[in-house]
Amino acid sequence: MSDNFAQTVKQQADIVRIVGEYVKLRKTGAQNHTGLCPFHKEKTGSFSVNATHGYFYCFGCHEKGDVFTFVMKMESISFPEAVRAVATKTGIPLPKREFSSPEEAREAGLRRQLIDIHEAATQYFEAHLKSPEAARAREYLTGRGVTAETIAKFRIGYAPDDFNDMRERLKPHFNEEAMRASGLFSSKEQADGSQGQLYAKFRKRITFPIANEQGKTIAFTARALDEVDDKGRAIAKYMNSPETALYSKGQVLFNLDKAKTDMRAHDFVLLVEGQMDCISVYMAGIKNVLAVSGTAFTEMQVRQISRFTKRVVVNFDPDNAGAGAAEKAIALLTEEDFEVKVITLEGGLDPDRYVREHGIQAYMAALRTAKRYSDFLIDRARQQFPPRTAEGKVKAMNFLLPHIRRMPNRIQRDEFAADAAQKLGIDSVILRQELKQAAAQRVESVRAHTNDPASEMERILLRALVLPEDDSARRIAAGRLSEHPEWYDGLTAASILEALAHGPAPSNPLDAAPDQPSRALLALALQHSDDAAESQQGLTEQVQHALDKLELRYLQRRQREIRSLIAEAYRRTDEEMLKKLSAEKVDVDRKLRQF
Repeated sequence: MSDNFAQTVKQQADIVRIVGEYVKLRKTGAQNHTGLCPFHKEKTGSFSVNATHGYFYCFGCHEKGDVFTFVMKMESISFPEAVRAVATKTGIPLPKREFSSPEEAREAGLRRQLIDIHEAATQYFEAHLKSPEAARAREYLTGRGVTAETIAKFRIGYAPDDFNDMRERLKPHFNEEAMRASGLFSSKEQADGSQGQLYAKFRKRITFPIANEQGKTIAFTARALDEVDDKGRAIAKYMNSPETALYSKGQVLFNLDKAKTDMRAHDFVLLVEGQMDCISVYMAGIKNVLAVSGTAFTEMQVRQISRFTKRVVVNFDPDNAGAGAAEKAIALLTEEDFEVKVITLEGGLDPDRYVREHGIQAYMAALRTAKRYSDFLIDRARQQFPPRTAEGKVKAMNFLLPHIRRMPNRIQRDEFAADAAQKLGIDSVILRQELKQAAAQRVESVRAHTNDPASEMERILLRALVLPEDDSARRIAAGRLSEHPEWYDGLTAASILEALAHGPAPSNPLDAAPDQPSRALLALALQHSDDAAESQQGLTEQVQHALDKLELRYLQRRQREIRSLIAEAYRRTDEEMLKKLSAEKVDVDRKLRQF
């Protein structure tokens, strides 16, 4: 995208109107407008926008820039993306995009087709919800309190019990590559290794479109109407689209396209676990609600929320799985200095059922009385490890220690620790000292605890690397790690993994550890090396899986880095660097799609 086009957009854009989409502004002079700064918390407006000169400036936090800078900061996007966004908002036609390679052009074309095919599928499902075959689906939705208005707003549909109809309807408009890449169809592998004819993945299910932030459908969640098939086999209640070039489940929050304006306006978001919870609460009047769609909450989703607010109220399902998911979400949000509260609804109900049975006013009352996340965690610790005995108190305390250490604010850590000691009835000087020490230290990365898949990944590789030289698991691990030194970045066991991968297995494995912390880490990994249940073939498969996760972790990190570097190259008009980075981006994106 040329500098001339960017200048044209900047000259024609009304910065007051565009900033006004994000910030409530009031006129304070002939050309000046003022409002509350979106980049820091304040009670009196120190954020100023000058219409004549086309800039913004905050007298509180000193953020400044032009219309592109503002959109980049608010949307967390690159400079070229900001130029396109402002052009679209201003009604300026975008120039024909130039691609650095035929492969990049082909991939861009495929992405456009995938957007179109998902829109066509959404319309197809919407139409079938009105068909005679969908009577049961309409009855189910009515029983769940879903109105015609809700169906239209969220574009709820029905996938008919037909393998071929949707394929035949879409076939005249989309090529086979796009249809196979969409995730809307399945096929069976043939004897010669080729893929057979496509058939509809979603059948006899109610469909809920998943949209990106711009409101474009990129995937579906589909709920089955039956519990078993005609052969008596259990049917999964929910089926989700697979990951595609458009959709990565850890990077999408259901309803963000509709909720983001209200998230900014009310400066908090309600986070729920499922689409129906989200839909019920939204249609009842609480618009600033998002759903994690049953997936694990991720760092990417935390960053998405932080663009709009730093205050979150968590209301996951009350069962053990929901409580566990709430703990993990709290951990990620706390590390990023969010203000977090938790709702626990009476009767063990989920938000959808609670709103239907008790009404929105009762739910809003529960929302207003949401407890601090520290209180939720202390209650959780007491439920899991009743502090009636010394052992129970120790286990409850150990459950809480990582959460205390995550808190960025020292005063809050002290308060959490003191409250935990009091509620757990901890009088022991030693246990109180543990809590006090946890409050005194801010551990920047406490993800290497036992439930963290990354640390388990490292332990698998460590176990493999201390096996005899001719063992297949060791050869596989050493070979791939030696070829990819970039994979070590950020690993707790980086130094010892590197030492073991580049040298023979020592007679005493602990001799490979360069320091005491590494020896402790290796010793912990080796505790599981003699498990009878772990066959040799099993370890080899675990190593392959761990290496794949390590590669995926690196590619995702590099993808984020490249986006930032491309934005910087655009700002510097460094064409050579831009060409190099664009080529690398195509390669990284291609590799990521293989996972």
